[in-house]
Amino acid sequence: MLTLVIGLAGFLGLHLVPTNPALRDGLISRYGAERYKLGFTILSAIGLALIIVGYGQLRASDVNIALWDPPTWSKHMAYLLMLPAMIFIVAAQIPSRIRTAVKHPMLLAIKIWALAHLIANGDLASLLLFGSFLVYAIYDRISVKRRAAAGPLGSKVGAPLNDAIVIALGIALYLALMMGGHEWLVGKALLS
Repeated sequence: MLTLVIGLAGFLGLHLVPTNPALRDGLISRYGAERYKLGFTILSAIGLALIIVGYGQLRASDVNIALWDPPTWSKHMAYLLMLPAMIFIVAAQIPSRIRTAVKHPMLLAIKIWALAHLIANGDLASLLLFGSFLVYAIYDRISVKRRAAAGPLGSKVGAPLNDAIVIALGIALYLALMMGGHEWLVGKALLS
């Protein structure tokens, strides 16, 4: 459990730095933009690796107790929620009218992903992982609104064709996860 907690604290704590412009700008001023980005990337990768390893270890351990027994419908609800989550993940990377309407599609995707997994899993490991990401995404969305941050794509607006591309790629990503990608990434088959 400690590995997961350290990974979550490191990864999400690091991702809180951009929510504090004075802190972020101070680090950039001290180390330079390139070093800041490189350090952010390396520390993020380490935190993510600890999260993945820690979640796997906790899921397989006796410490991972069942906190509640999710009803059968929650699995189907999670499948349903994950489709727009995948579309929003893609929309965060491609200028489109979807991205413009949602404003911060990556944060919305994280909230949907976390909620979907929380309702479908009732164990301690899932509560720690998905609950932490849900709280982070809610906080960051509030922070983004307060800071009026435009996100990595700025104010770029895409053509209607980009909406179709975003939806098609989001559906393809969703299908890839359903057809074995989730099992490959997480070790748990969705369709069995």
